[in-house]
Amino acid sequence: MDAINRQLLALLQANAETPLAELAEAVNLSSTPCWRRIQALREAGYITKHVALVDPVKVNLGVTVFVAIKTNQHNATWLQALRDAVQAIPEIVEFYRMSGDVDYFLRVVVPDIATYDTVYKRLIQAVPLSDVSSSFAMEELKFTTALPLDHAD
Repeated sequence: MDAINRQLLALLQANAETPLAELAEAVNLSSTPCWRRIQALREAGYITKHVALVDPVKVNLGVTVFVAIKTNQHNATWLQALRDAVQAIPEIVEFYRMSGDVDYFLRVVVPDIATYDTVYKRLIQAVPLSDVSSSFAMEELKFTTALPLDHAD
């Protein structure tokens, strides 16, 4: 991972639709070597997909809920049931297994609290949970999908 590849990744994270000619100019390459580098980054797995970021308010998903889950179940069968339940609920957009006091952490996007309650009920019907704590985001202060690239090898 050299400086040019880091710069290309930063530019693509900012706008994946940037024309090749602009990318090449920004990194002081001609189009063909620039395109080859981008293809190599894809093939090496640095670029995993291209997506469109959608404004959650415009699609009526203005409420973000962070859900901390604790469980006394620590076996593969239970975890697979939880994974299946989470996969079946589209409002759950992020799902993490954690260290520390919380076992799992979710980010949920919904239009309102009533819809979150429906998501919550679906989740607790699918798997036994010992403790679920929900926190509603009051204000988004920072949101980015761009990863910092200073540590990239």
